[in-house]
Amino acid sequence: MALVGSNVGLGKSIIAEVPVLLFALLRFLIAIVCLSPWYRPARMRQVSRAEWLNLFLMAFFGTFMFTLLMLGGVRLTSAMAAGVITSTIPATVAILSWLWLRERLSRRTVMSVLLAVSGIAVLNIARGGGGHGDSAGGSGALIGNLMILGAVVCESIYVILSRRLSQTLAAIEICAYTHLIGGALMLPLGLVPLLTFDFGSVGTTTWAMLLWYALSASVFSFWLWMKGIRHVPAQLAGVFTSVLPVAAAVYGIVVLGEQPGWAHGVALACVLAGIALASWPGPIARRALGSDPSR
Repeated sequence: MALVGSNVGLGKSIIAEVPVLLFALLRFLIAIVCLSPWYRPARMRQVSRAEWLNLFLMAFFGTFMFTLLMLGGVRLTSAMAAGVITSTIPATVAILSWLWLRERLSRRTVMSVLLAVSGIAVLNIARGGGGHGDSAGGSGALIGNLMILGAVVCESIYVILSRRLSQTLAAIEICAYTHLIGGALMLPLGLVPLLTFDFGSVGTTTWAMLLWYALSASVFSFWLWMKGIRHVPAQLAGVFTSVLPVAAAVYGIVVLGEQPGWAHGVALACVLAGIALASWPGPIARRALGSDPSR
């Protein structure tokens, strides 16, 4: 989640020079090349039809739509605002895990959802802090914030789907197959900019950032998440996404020079309070961590 959070700001830096659709396509192409050793036809034929359906849904929501909405949204709003909004992922995961996986939704979880919704309401009423670090004021920032919210929903669906699929497929296989599907979905959208863009107009530093973004977002963080999600409940996994907004805010302030406004502070405080309320101390955490004698 720390890698994903820093990539929120990193993506904002990259799309200043590279078109969103081209950037998204290159991310998938780089990932597919790196994951090519796992595209073994004999093994892929062993994957059941139900698993392929699950993989397609994960790819559509968790890679394809998430990438488009996140990159498009961060172009219109600030990295800090995007970080605050994405910190509502634990609340969204909790609701979906209750509806889909029938995991128990406690009173504290309900309160955490209400706090998260309150934080987002504050952020959007203030139009993402308008003159406090957002790259676009008024309706531009609002549209960007709504796109980030859409990305949050997509990411939360991905968390729920990954919880189920990780029980039957290896993490690296899930990573490889979903990015192959995501790349196929992105190809029609990114083909024109791929063929017409002047690659020489982009500096070496930006290309290096794009390469790191692709590897960290599509390979490193994906694999680490899939390895971890099979050992913890979906709601507890959602709690660990609280690292994401912190990393995004640090990048926005230190690298992009964004200035936090009062709305960012209030919204982040509401969301983080909700996360703390939902996760400390609780039965979910005790069940997941109680077996570790070192804790």
